[in-house]
Amino acid sequence: MSLASALSTAQSIFTNSGTQSAVSAKNIANAQNPDYTRRSAMVVTGGNGAMIGDITRSQNEPLLRQTIASSSIASGQRTVLDGLQEIKNLMGGNDNELSPAKLIAAFRNNLDAFAGKANDTGIGISFISSARDVAAGLNIASDKLQQIRKDADDQIKQNVIDLNALLAKFETVNNQVKNAVSSGADPNDSLDERDGLVKKISEIVGVTSYTRGGNDMVLYTTDGTTLFEAVPRKVTFQQTAAFDASTSGNGVYIDGVALKPGDSGNTTAKGSIQAHMQIRDKIAPTFQSQLDEIARGLITSFAETGPTGALTPMTGLFTYKNGAGVQQTAIPAAGTIVPGLASKIFVNPVVVPPAGTPDKVRDGGINGAAYIVNTAGSSYGDLLDKYNQNLTGPMVFDTDTEIADAPDVLSFAADSMGWLEQLRSTATAADETKTAMLSRSLEAFSSNTGVSLDEELSLLLDIEQSYKAGAKLMSTVDDMMKALLDIAS
Repeated sequence: MSLASALSTAQSIFTNSGTQSAVSAKNIANAQNPDYTRRSAMVVTGGNGAMIGDITRSQNEPLLRQTIASSSIASGQRTVLDGLQEIKNLMGGNDNELSPAKLIAAFRNNLDAFAGKANDTGIGISFISSARDVAAGLNIASDKLQQIRKDADDQIKQNVIDLNALLAKFETVNNQVKNAVSSGADPNDSLDERDGLVKKISEIVGVTSYTRGGNDMVLYTTDGTTLFEAVPRKVTFQQTAAFDASTSGNGVYIDGVALKPGDSGNTTAKGSIQAHMQIRDKIAPTFQSQLDEIARGLITSFAETGPTGALTPMTGLFTYKNGAGVQQTAIPAAGTIVPGLASKIFVNPVVVPPAGTPDKVRDGGINGAAYIVNTAGSSYGDLLDKYNQNLTGPMVFDTDTEIADAPDVLSFAADSMGWLEQLRSTATAADETKTAMLSRSLEAFSSNTGVSLDEELSLLLDIEQSYKAGAKLMSTVDDMMKALLDIAS
């Protein structure tokens, strides 16, 4: 080896070692960055010895796609479960003590006591108090349920704002990648940033990607709607100011195509938008319809029909208001949901002490003298027994409640809680599965593309040895040069 060749080799070692050290140092600095992909300085052998050919990313497209898909699925499931938990919280603690089923059970116990001692005013007052608890429970649950729908609508609006912002940023970064590739510059930092943006987008809406020539990326929703192609597609949504049981939320449109809400406890929602839509448009409205049918069942069970049952049925113990706030006397039609009835039901003021008296429930006559049934005296509880029987009597419910096969209002109220708990249980199990799938995907992706500090430190030791070899070579060349100069002198 000539001295010139030795000097060239040493210079190459120093250059390569410097580049490798810089790459490794950057890897170590980004070891905790989940969006960073490990870099490697690729050493190639050419006519002038070893040299750094390129700085490459340890990318793994199949694992990246799996991670993005898992993130989207887990985000949708978690959002649905959180929404179901909010609805569950309306029913009280673990024993669901604020649920209609529990409130009606306590109310029925008081009804039994009143029927057994129909002349006891104190028991009658307790009975009316428990009836008011039932009505208030339905009112509060209905109102808060609509607030949950409003909150979901607000979250959809925020998700749409965030998604449009992410797509706009994605355009900028995607252009940086294309420009770097076309000019021969290093695109790796921009590629990391672009992958990170896709991950964030996937938490909002299900997304798939396709990379074209020049490393230009195109994004689609999992339903096939274009999210980004050269420019971002517009995501639009009109927020709703307020919700009641008859309000329908507006749709989310991507490039003019409506986004579908998720379905079932093990939700089909991919991303938070579809999950919030499912809470707003499916789960909460279905539970609202069940509350409304419970209210209708109570109103119907305590309807007054006169001494022979031949008079026009009119509201008795429980009544309700129309949209204008006017108290109604007509009994709602059988088997048909009255939207928002649970928020409008209340105990008839004529039976509420001190202005009213529970005796009108015991004797009849809430709607006038023609409806009085018990004329024999205060010791008779026959009418109260009839009302008690009505609670377990056959009743038809609307099929939109999804529990219409319940035989009576008491069973319907119990089935309503069963429906909610079953849905929540399914969502909980699915959330555990999908979260585990996301964890495994992230772990596999990180193992393939992330930074291992042990590996980087080991590499630094190898670089150090290479640098020492170069330094030794330079020292040897220096000694030889000195020897030659000494001979020449």
